[in-house]
Amino acid sequence: MKYVSTRDQAPKLAFDEVLLAGLARDGGLYVPEAWPQFSAADIAAMKDLSYAETAVRVIRPFVEGSMTDAELEAIVADAYSHFDHPDVAPLKELGDNEYLMELFHGPTLAFKDQAMQFLGPLFDFVLNRSGRRVTIVGATSGDTGSAAIEACRDRDAIDIFILYPNGRVSDVQRRQMTTVASSNVHCIALEGTFDDCQSLVKGLFNDIAFRDRWRLSAVNSINWARIVAQIVYYFFAAVKVGAPDRPVSFAVPTGNFGNVFAGYAARKMGLQIDQLVVGSNRNDILTRFFETGTMKTEGVVPTISPSMDIQISSNFERLLHDILDGDGAWVRSLMEDFQAAGQFSIAEDLLRDLTSVFSGARFDDDQTRAVIGQLHRETGELIDPHSAVGIAAGRALRRDQSVPMIALATAHPAKFPDAVKAAAGVAPGLPAHLADLFERPERYEILANDRETVGAFIAGTLEGESAGSLAS
Repeated sequence: MKYVSTRDQAPKLAFDEVLLAGLARDGGLYVPEAWPQFSAADIAAMKDLSYAETAVRVIRPFVEGSMTDAELEAIVADAYSHFDHPDVAPLKELGDNEYLMELFHGPTLAFKDQAMQFLGPLFDFVLNRSGRRVTIVGATSGDTGSAAIEACRDRDAIDIFILYPNGRVSDVQRRQMTTVASSNVHCIALEGTFDDCQSLVKGLFNDIAFRDRWRLSAVNSINWARIVAQIVYYFFAAVKVGAPDRPVSFAVPTGNFGNVFAGYAARKMGLQIDQLVVGSNRNDILTRFFETGTMKTEGVVPTISPSMDIQISSNFERLLHDILDGDGAWVRSLMEDFQAAGQFSIAEDLLRDLTSVFSGARFDDDQTRAVIGQLHRETGELIDPHSAVGIAAGRALRRDQSVPMIALATAHPAKFPDAVKAAAGVAPGLPAHLADLFERPERYEILANDRETVGAFIAGTLEGESAGSLAS
């Protein structure tokens, strides 16, 4: 399996090279040269598999040529041994052929663990084999950062720097990052929005001299390995509700488009997905796109679902590349328009094709609270604000009641206790392993939204570590 850049001006790479590269050197994102195909028989054969066994089946064609089956199986076994539910991504029936897939049973209580717990041992395997070291630089709107830190902490061949928007993540989200004492972990509270964090990270990757000097790598969903691991739970859930003998639909709260793009990838691979419903909060750039065919940035508004407070959805570029038949020049032109003018549009026929599968709905904070309260009254379930947006979107736009609708529960309610208590009247408690989270000392740097400032901090930190290592 080889991978190409969405902008078609970077060399083709194997999977292990894509893992370490993160962002392509032309500023594009890596995608597979061709989608692996799973027949109905292949999907039916997953029926009685565990989550880890399903992961091996789904991931295997993507890593072909980069590792053996036995090596992949060992990495996957390590990855999914850290979840507190035997199904890893269990389904709960809410009623009326409607399901909730809980993706928060990993160590940091968010769906990002599904991929990050895979990336940790995967990085170790690739780096140990090659004798290399990397510096991971990532941006987070709340959950990616803690999941990445948990996956990479104390790994000998990795230094990790995570940028998050200062004051725009929940207290639990922040403390899950800033209370990690590992010497290879560095948290940066950036004065700006998540989009500023993401843009700055991309700027560091596009500074080729800096990138090469410090051997930058990525854990954001710009890294294709993240998407690969997320494809797994779409297959796992679909088989649980009757695939391949019946279609299935998914409702996904999303900001950066990586989670729902993994569903699109599963569909391209042969999974019969009827609908992919995108749930947005007031930062509704994706919903507006599916309504109009125009992607246009507006100001970011803080909400009670902060992980979706995003106006630049990086993974959308992968979808563009696919619907434009791999025309990298066309993708590059649209992305240049977007960077220059803050918007681009696609033709009506392309939008029509997309909206046969995708649709989007927006919900403000009051509507989100109403869903949290209603679900708790009806079922006793407590859900976080992001999951509430997903459930609401699925209910609002569901086309066929006979097709199972699976809403993705992307975070544990305890990550957003104030919002959940205000909506449901019940304060969700943290699991035992995080019970003392608010007693742990924090460690982070507050930096200006300036690439040179952040780059200098990263370089100075790494140089200091190197000097300390030589001195010892």
